[in-house]
Amino acid sequence: MKVQELRNLTSKELEEKLLDLKKSLLELNYQRKTQTLQKPHLIRATRKDIARVLTILKERNEAEKKSS
Repeated sequence: MKVQELRNLTSKELEEKLLDLKKSLLELNYQRKTQTLQKPHLIRATRKDIARVLTILKERNEAEKKSS
């Protein structure tokens, strides 16, 4: 997922996206443990997407604190 796409989402949508990504990562890790994972590169990509979402949420929270 691209950063620009994430920045266009609202904070509520980002939080929902974060939950979806965490569920996806949990499922991918389960598949890895049971050796049924077909595309192992998705684990790394999902972790990076989670980090992107968390970074954007943190930036927004800091911007709100500065403005108030």
